[in-house]
Amino acid sequence: MRVLIVEDEPMAQANLSRTLQKYYPDLEIVGMTSSVSETVEWLRNHSVDVIFMDVELSDGNCFSIFQQIDVKAKIVMTTAYDNYAVKAFEVNSVDYLLKPIEKEDLDRAVQRCRTSAGITDISALLSTFAGPQRQPDYRQKFMVRLNDKILPVSVNDIAYFLSEDKVTWMFTSDGSKYVLDQSLDILASQLDPSRFFRISRGCIIASSAVRSIIKLQGGRLRINAHPPYEPEIIVSRSRSDDFLQWMENSVN
Repeated sequence: MRVLIVEDEPMAQANLSRTLQKYYPDLEIVGMTSSVSETVEWLRNHSVDVIFMDVELSDGNCFSIFQQIDVKAKIVMTTAYDNYAVKAFEVNSVDYLLKPIEKEDLDRAVQRCRTSAGITDISALLSTFAGPQRQPDYRQKFMVRLNDKILPVSVNDIAYFLSEDKVTWMFTSDGSKYVLDQSLDILASQLDPSRFFRISRGCIIASSAVRSIIKLQGGRLRINAHPPYEPEIIVSRSRSDDFLQWMENSVN
């Protein structure tokens, strides 16, 4: 089967590609895209059997792809968020995988692609993500490298995570910063959502790091954080309302 991977996180894209090639020799990866516009253009000129598709892309939500072009391939959604399950079903996705993707879940999705067996019971689909067996054990600490040392960092000491030039940085409340191997998509699935919020594609922030919030034109927000970050930390317009509501309910 010919496969297209749609994923805007380079690390996640590389990991999925490597896993598919290692364990499923009948899958041929013929393309990789990272945005809505790039994917639409690619699909206008190529055909595939299966698409592994991240939900949140660099220029918008993947569901807009289906509004611009008739996609005939089988779709496997991959995302760190479980609130897209209904929409995934509406576009006839074969499966819906939560990041970090477990090998057992990937086996199931690939087998469904091979047999053309998609999910048809929406209540079963929703229960898959709502059931207690899917509740993650949120990270309590990270092991980070500092020169020749490996140090434990408690999540209580983390201010925010930033993705810059394809590198993920963790900033702590004392002003230190460390490089992490995980992408923000992976981190978003590992952190307690009552304490951390993904304010944009490039930033996850702890409520305890927020000192003040300034409203900007266009519906965006600027956060004055501790420790300070230059040039600035911005909440995207699409997430501003959710962020303000989250701040009211968050646990510091």
